[in-house]
Amino acid sequence: MIRAFTLLFLISLNCRAQQPAAPANEYSEYLETVQKATFRYFWDFGHPVSGLAPERTATPNIVTTGGTGFGIMAIVVGAERGWVTRAEAAQRMQKIVGFLEKSDRFHGVWPHWLDGRSGKVVPFSQYDDGGDLVETAFLVNGLLSARAYFTQNTAVEKDVRQRIEKLWREVEWDWHVQNGKLLWHWSPNHGWKMNHPIRGFDETIITYVLALGSPTHAIPPTVYENTYKQSSYYKNGNTYFGYRLPLGMDMGGPLFFTHYSYLSLDPRLMQDDNTYYWTQNLHHTLINRAHCLQPRQAMYGYGPGNWGLTASDDYNFYDAHSPTNDNGTISPTAALSAFPYTPYYSMQVLRNLYLREGSRLFGPYGFYDAYHKNLNWYSNQYLAIDQGPIVVMMENYRSGLIWKLGERTPELWTGLEKMGIRKPVHPTSFYAYAPDFRTGYVDLWKHPDRGAFVLDFAVKGASPVSLNVLDETGKPVRKLIDNQAYAEGMHQLTFQLPQGKYTFELTQGADRQQVRLFLHQGVDTN
Repeated sequence: MIRAFTLLFLISLNCRAQQPAAPANEYSEYLETVQKATFRYFWDFGHPVSGLAPERTATPNIVTTGGTGFGIMAIVVGAERGWVTRAEAAQRMQKIVGFLEKSDRFHGVWPHWLDGRSGKVVPFSQYDDGGDLVETAFLVNGLLSARAYFTQNTAVEKDVRQRIEKLWREVEWDWHVQNGKLLWHWSPNHGWKMNHPIRGFDETIITYVLALGSPTHAIPPTVYENTYKQSSYYKNGNTYFGYRLPLGMDMGGPLFFTHYSYLSLDPRLMQDDNTYYWTQNLHHTLINRAHCLQPRQAMYGYGPGNWGLTASDDYNFYDAHSPTNDNGTISPTAALSAFPYTPYYSMQVLRNLYLREGSRLFGPYGFYDAYHKNLNWYSNQYLAIDQGPIVVMMENYRSGLIWKLGERTPELWTGLEKMGIRKPVHPTSFYAYAPDFRTGYVDLWKHPDRGAFVLDFAVKGASPVSLNVLDETGKPVRKLIDNQAYAEGMHQLTFQLPQGKYTFELTQGADRQQVRLFLHQGVDTN
């Protein structure tokens, strides 16, 4: 293991020096190294003329607008972690926004693909040669994250902010409203021929957040109600493997639904009348994992260290893999971009794929796009839309950086409020957890950067709370909180305990809430 890890670390040495971090340990080094390598897709492989992200490694001159939005967030992560300097990152942003200003736009809306040399549209399909509102939303979301990050009073950062603001204000979201529906595509050659309403529940919710939050071209809230919520797969309400899924497709669909819109939107802060978005995404992820752990899926070589179904390349070229569309293809982005939801289970996948699959699956820009263990098929490609969420969501687990930038972006909150999405008011509880469907325990892993276990809990009201830890026999082990008053809302507690199975009991007056936790000092890949 030491030799394998040394090789993994050396791959990243040509990146810039990192910022000071917590004391090194095996797991924090793995996180850092995989993030760094994946970041290089957007930095080293960024298009030399435009700075935008190529769609995939096989087509370096076809750049993708949505994937560039993800890549911009990755560049912000790279600057914050010191993989590149802040000045270098701001200059790259100048190149990107300068190219976007001159590239083809249609009522302020960018196409899915551009020629990275000229800025001319590259048709995505026969009739898709104009504005793509969803890809534009992913791009604008990245731009707004950069605007929130580059706040220093330097000439370059001021220029970046001002140019992003202008581009954002020029997007005509309302142009895409036809007959009360928000449509995905418009073409100067084919008009509204594709006629594709943006309906959910899926990855496109950020499109409505931005379209409703626009300061210049906002759509009415009724469009959200009459388009997104009218999908046949908006409401679900079924239970799979013990996890109730309020919204979405049968068994949740591909996991990128829980990633793309939530790179900057913190689902812990999102509640509406239909769902608490953290629980929605957590359950979706756990359903995906539980499906992969079913005995019948062992024929594909699935297991605790090998799960995660989402859209990616496969041996038939490309497909949106999910529990209802499973051909044995594992996409590393699925579990790695799920780090905020399932850190222990995601680290099981990270270590397994690197240590056991090695250079067949890990290359200069991190993990290749997908593989099929049973067929001995390994992709030789990287895709921007799969690499970006890995960097960003791993960072949201580690520090919450991009979520914090989203929380400081007022237009996002304007859009969310118009959608009826509000910050939750939790009862006094362990609000963030769902137990493993097989054991009944939540697997809690010591946070590698913080060097301690981190427990999430919520408090409602002003009455003091206590938190007691019991062993498997019910015997008290430790009192972590002793009749202490907390502000109403969500809190985190760091603590140290030996590895093992415990019951955590949170009391407030006569109210008593329990969660069973299996505390892990390390990560077992089996």
